[in-house]
Amino acid sequence: MSQRLWIVVGLALAAVALLTPALLAEKKAVTPSKEFKGSVEDENLVKDAPLVITSGKSLEKLWKSWKIADKMPEVDFAKELVVVTTTRGSQLRLFATLDDNGDLAVGGLDTKDLRPGFRYVIGVVPLQGVKSVNGKELPKE
Repeated sequence: MSQRLWIVVGLALAAVALLTPALLAEKKAVTPSKEFKGSVEDENLVKDAPLVITSGKSLEKLWKSWKIADKMPEVDFAKELVVVTTTRGSQLRLFATLDDNGDLAVGGLDTKDLRPGFRYVIGVVPLQGVKSVNGKELPKE
């Protein structure tokens, strides 16, 4: 699925959350313990954006590819995983919810004012209870 489709899905989920809180009773908000935000000038690098990262090697590869100035976080991949969302808009906010079946829904809420390059949010979230991300099995890295 394309990033734009995930953004639309994210906006739809946000609308449902505002309109019918009872529907979300089965989902729990997941708050990242660490979050990294920034911009990358080269739009072509957005193709390197995985939705979820489950190993230090993959995180390091992304960190170097995007030339992220922040120090790469220490992540205990036995207890945590990393989620990524991107946009061409100027602002982006990561959201994540975990349902009773262990599916972690990850997306971003963004502005529609397109800018050169892309913006990203990388979040470190607990692995406990997560069996899949956006309906797909966790990658075996």
